[in-house]
Amino acid sequence: MSGEALRILVVDDELAIRRFLRAALSAHGYKVLEAANGQEAIRAVAVENPDLVLLDLGLPDMDGVEVIRRLRDWTQIPIIVLSVREREDDKVAALDSGADDYLTKPFGMKELLARIRAAVRRSVSPQMEPVVEIGELKIDLANRRVTVEGAEILLTPTEYKLLSVLARHAGKVLTHRHLLREVWGPGYESETHLLRVVISNLRSKIEPDPARPRYIHTEPGVGYRLHFRP
Repeated sequence: MSGEALRILVVDDELAIRRFLRAALSAHGYKVLEAANGQEAIRAVAVENPDLVLLDLGLPDMDGVEVIRRLRDWTQIPIIVLSVREREDDKVAALDSGADDYLTKPFGMKELLARIRAAVRRSVSPQMEPVVEIGELKIDLANRRVTVEGAEILLTPTEYKLLSVLARHAGKVLTHRHLLREVWGPGYESETHLLRVVISNLRSKIEPDPARPRYIHTEPGVGYRLHFRP
């Protein structure tokens, strides 16, 4: 990808939206490919090998979630969902199926461009750095050490495990189910109260103001995302 324009596949059955995204993304130096349905999208990923997919869920031949599942059978290409569907269940289904991010239409181009940059960074850096730095928060994964503004933060094993999972996917929204499975195991995927308690404890330890988090952000009804918001 170095030295070449990143190639983005836009998957949407509405021509007007494809034209809008083509113009906006091209203006920021991206090369845009298009697909109007799920089958075209899967074929384009296989043949054209784009760097990222922007995917609508309401496609004429198959649901976008099914497109995500089929792509995840053989590729880890970043997928950002762009959809008018606002229901939490739709967001969770897309993310649990393997989408990297989810934006509800209408959306701002600045936010979309930021999400694209974050998704691409994650995809081109598959080997996690031993130290993750987000604002003043530093997570040393090799030495299991967490500091904020240089001061060490003492965490319980569960708190550290949860923070380390978030750190390994920094910038990406992780669903409640994903976090519960990773931290507590497959038998705890519905125990969201456990997750809320540990998130609250983490915030009280790493956030300057837990009521206005800078690091661990809630995606209502969906999950949590670790990123710095001044």
